Amino acid sequence: MTNDTDDHARHNERMRRMKVARDKMQARRTLEHGLLLVHTGNGKGKSSAAFGMAIRSIGWGMRVAILQFVKGTWETGERNFFTDHPSDLVSFESMGEGFTWDTQDRAADIAAARRGWERAKELILDPEIDFVILDELNIVLADDTLPFDEALAFLKERPLTKHICITGRGARAELKEIADLVTEFGEVKHPFHAGFNAQKGVEY
Repeated sequence: MTNDTDDHARHNERMRRMKVARDKMQARRTLEHGLLLVHTGNGKGKSSAAFGMAIRSIGWGMRVAILQFVKGTWETGERNFFTDHPSDLVSFESMGEGFTWDTQDRAADIAAARRGWERAKELILDPEIDFVILDELNIVLADDTLPFDEALAFLKERPLTKHICITGRGARAELKEIADLVTEFGEVKHPFHAGFNAQKGVEY
């Protein structure tokens, strides 16, 4: 029967070996430039995770631009927060007209997507901005209100001086291919299926 002293000693030795291995692994990772991040999948939390990174970046004094492509007509907690707490480090813009089943106007949806994309390009090319979040861009790319090939070509040639995070379900394979980080958010259980309406602070 072993005693606590032996258990602790074995644990400490394992951690020492792990530290050596991780230090060697970290030393080989020398690349550093702006990353293209994609949050997609049917699960909840894609935009929320992006907003969390916005807060993290602001904490480091980085300038962040958030652009929403769909929820333009919604009052959301994140929109209230960023507009009610103005800062030189963050801008928040909503360019969408709402979900397509609400607008029921294909021409208006296309025009809104175009306005959003032109603004997105300005933000990406702005040398003063460190992190651009294109919230729900995947949605307008998936339903072809914005030409996918056009967006993909621009993102391939993007400046590598800033991070870009694209959110929304239905990310196309070609976008995932050029991204540096892709996270698939999977749904295991959702209160909507049990009859719950969208909740403040959780869904919006």
